Amino acid sequence: MNTNPDTICAISTAQGGAIGMIRVSGPDAITITDMIFLPGKKNKKLKDKNPYTLTYGRIYQQEEIIDEVLVAVFHAPLSYTGEDSTEIMCHGSSYILQQVMQLLIQNGCRLAQPGEFTQRAFLNGKMDLSQAEAVADLIASTSAATHRLAMSQMRGGFSQELSELRSQLLNFTSMIELELDFSEEDVEFADRKELFQLANRIENIISRLVNSFSVGNAIKNGVPVAIIGETNAGKSTLLNVLLNEEKAIVSEIHGTTRDVIEDTINIGGITFRFIDTAGIRDTEDTIENLGIERTFQKIEQAEIVLWVIDSRDAQKQIEQLSSKILPLIENKQLIFVLNKADLLSTEQEKELLPILSDFLHKDNIQHIRISAKQRLHTDHLQEMLVEAAHLPVVTQNDVIVTNVRHYEALIQALEAIHRVQQGLEMHISGDFLSQDIREAVFHLNDIMGEVTNDQVLGNIFENFCIGK
Repeated sequence: MNTNPDTICAISTAQGGAIGMIRVSGPDAITITDMIFLPGKKNKKLKDKNPYTLTYGRIYQQEEIIDEVLVAVFHAPLSYTGEDSTEIMCHGSSYILQQVMQLLIQNGCRLAQPGEFTQRAFLNGKMDLSQAEAVADLIASTSAATHRLAMSQMRGGFSQELSELRSQLLNFTSMIELELDFSEEDVEFADRKELFQLANRIENIISRLVNSFSVGNAIKNGVPVAIIGETNAGKSTLLNVLLNEEKAIVSEIHGTTRDVIEDTINIGGITFRFIDTAGIRDTEDTIENLGIERTFQKIEQAEIVLWVIDSRDAQKQIEQLSSKILPLIENKQLIFVLNKADLLSTEQEKELLPILSDFLHKDNIQHIRISAKQRLHTDHLQEMLVEAAHLPVVTQNDVIVTNVRHYEALIQALEAIHRVQQGLEMHISGDFLSQDIREAVFHLNDIMGEVTNDQVLGNIFENFCIGK
């Protein structure tokens, strides 16, 4: 159990709501709350109340009533933090909340640090570190998919899979180390054939988790979509239409967008991160050239590329830019967005498909005719984006890696398992095998927080909001 003697408090609700809540946790949480709280008639003091009950009463500052409130009482270890805790529910006035906070601090509480309630829950064994990190992901979730992934991790789906792998590895390494105690008698307690099968099975599971990160990262942070093309093709207009707000400046002047503009939006339950880039053209403007360099960088980072082309000048734009763009999108989804289609003559419209015929036979390339200004077919473009994202339907039972720290630890565990496999093939001694197995276990433990140092914990919890 965490032996921190401090009792902490914090406002746990956002400003502006009708109801506000203050959390108090620590050895003196109930006693301190009793000092400022007077229960209603026939109600006992909080210290005499049964846990998991609500008590109506008033918060007083000397003789002055601050508010009428409800207080929930939780006894250790059956609370969120594993400590004695109270939750004070009052009216959402910022003045009331601050007055209650001042009273708590005056009577012995201190203001909680960001994430300190969840950190105490972790230190008190209420959850492992991956589950604690999922709390922040759940708070930050903006789509059904990110919510499901966070809930799965919070419920321990990821931890359970890692725990099973760790138990199997520890069982085998203990058998190998037992052999070392009987090295003079030349006996084998660990069946090498069985260990090789286990190593292969674990390698498959960890590889699956590592490979899931690309999907998990896209779900969590948004599928990156680069909007590229020549100047004045309508890229910024299209961005504004997709975001449904005037995010980018639209002008007839060439080279208006000189830097990268990014924003996210949810389409069909998937978060997309749109990146409007500087128009690609030959220019002697130093600042504009820097923006064009960033355009090519963003193409490399994107999963989907929207190449916006003025339909009236499609052949010229494709001929001028295809040699620069196409080598960068071999493993990406490319959509030719033929913009300003409402301005096309019948003859120009007939000429479009032959221009694209050299590209459209590839599975990763599509095209659509739109008018961003008139919002013509932009809804169909959104449907194409959802399809191009290729993201699976996520359930709360899916185990998908979304955390960079977990991904890096899994990569290191996978490297250790590969050494185990190689060592078994080369018939190396048990002490070297045991070292590699324990290294794999170490990295799995690191994900769950069993070997994590204070600096790592600080980096994780400092990104939480205060009150959680």
